[in-house]
Amino acid sequence: MAYQLYRTTTLGITLQETLTECVQKGEMTPDLARTVLLQFDKSMNEGLKQNAKSQLAFKAMKLETYQMCDDVWTLKLNDVEFREKEFVLKVDKVKIVACVAKEEKTNTK
Repeated sequence: MAYQLYRTTTLGITLQETLTECVQKGEMTPDLARTVLLQFDKSMNEGLKQNAKSQLAFKAMKLETYQMCDDVWTLKLNDVEFREKEFVLKVDKVKIVACVAKEEKTNTK
């Protein structure tokens, strides 16, 4: 099962709103809408895993809170500085949600 983190992105929220509208209009069944959302979760996780190659560093002046539940870390940071090569971005608050990477099972003979 893929993490559902990306459902809270603009793309994920828009997809959910569209699916809800289609179900309400009778254009799609609730089961099909759930199937689409599950495929979205899998595709986002796989797509980012394969295509996200950028790296950046960050430094926070204060760790406000941290929590780990079911292998998902949530960090709330204050006064954070992000760096990617020469580019620097400073922000007041950041919330980071990080998950344990899941190994894919492959059939080896």
